[in-house]
Amino acid sequence: MKTNNPIWLMTSAYPGQTLEKVIERALDVNAQGLELCVFRQGDDTSRNDHVATHLDYNNFTPEEAKRVIDLFNKNGLRFSIAAYDNLIGGSVREANQNHILKLIRIAALLGGDANDICVGTFVGYNHEYGELDGGFEKNLEEYKKVFTPIIKYAEDLGVTVTYENCPMEGWRPATAPTTYNNLPGTLAARKLMYELIPSRAHGETYDPSHDVWQNINPSDVLRNSDMSRIKRIHIKGTRMNYTTARIQWGALYPQQTVNPKIAKAAGVCIPANEWDRHHYEATLPGFGGSDSIDWRDFINTALELGFGSAPFVIENEAALSKGTDNMGAIQQGFRATILNLSPLFWDIDSSDPEVGYKFDSTRQKELKTPSTKDIPVMTMDKLCK
Repeated sequence: MKTNNPIWLMTSAYPGQTLEKVIERALDVNAQGLELCVFRQGDDTSRNDHVATHLDYNNFTPEEAKRVIDLFNKNGLRFSIAAYDNLIGGSVREANQNHILKLIRIAALLGGDANDICVGTFVGYNHEYGELDGGFEKNLEEYKKVFTPIIKYAEDLGVTVTYENCPMEGWRPATAPTTYNNLPGTLAARKLMYELIPSRAHGETYDPSHDVWQNINPSDVLRNSDMSRIKRIHIKGTRMNYTTARIQWGALYPQQTVNPKIAKAAGVCIPANEWDRHHYEATLPGFGGSDSIDWRDFINTALELGFGSAPFVIENEAALSKGTDNMGAIQQGFRATILNLSPLFWDIDSSDPEVGYKFDSTRQKELKTPSTKDIPVMTMDKLCK
């Protein structure tokens, strides 16, 4: 019998759509759940790419929690929530910290760990410290200062926070000298983070695509990780581009920006934009050709190491799918990925020879009805008194 892992969709692919419409689209491609994006909105947000907001985080009540749980149970789906921002650096770090506290509260109202509803986030990076001698360790210290009370708050409410390992290599201007912009972007950092904050109320959403363009085998990363910390795995492919830019700049360092006239005269490649620093293209497995990840090996490694029946979440940033801004192509990308991965998780439906590989919904438990007791909104200034 296969592991029957559910395949979820990350809802950043559906900005501006209602929760009900997003659920409809998930069912259309045969997904079993959603990583609900709940990014902070407003003029002072720290990012505007691949963001969406599918819960009303400013007006979330126990009654709304019950409505959401009932809606997901009615449709046979499960979910987590997430917002990926810089929480230790930048001018709006405190607003981002307060937003994560809101999401932890929302997750608790929805049942938290009892319903396996995690809160996904970044940590970010503080370049005011990072550009100093010993800047990495200063960022670790800032992480401990900021996240110790956040993780204690989550633990007290029965909620697990998960960090994604994207270095956010395009998060600063193309003229920035480095592209390390999110602390948990390396395995070493994550190990140090757990040493600094030993609580079991935080873990990882591991995305193999970010290690591939750094010339690291993601299966090796899993073998060197504490698998009990990995609560979700993102499915996003990477196609390495062996271009002139890679030959000129190498695979260790980002492309650097120089005077365009001098670069043109010298025949040297320079970044076209802040995300054009390394030499890869975001893809989806099975959609538009092969990528640079051995998905069968990676998934088999994760399952052999004890990932169990936890969700694999498709994060659609693929140039040929979400990058087209065409809803048909977005849905095709999700559908193709699920079809591509289904033989690795699901058994063949023995009751109908026309069906093939199928998720066994009888093995997925319903979400528990949450408590009706409210939880006051928390902010960092109150939390750190």
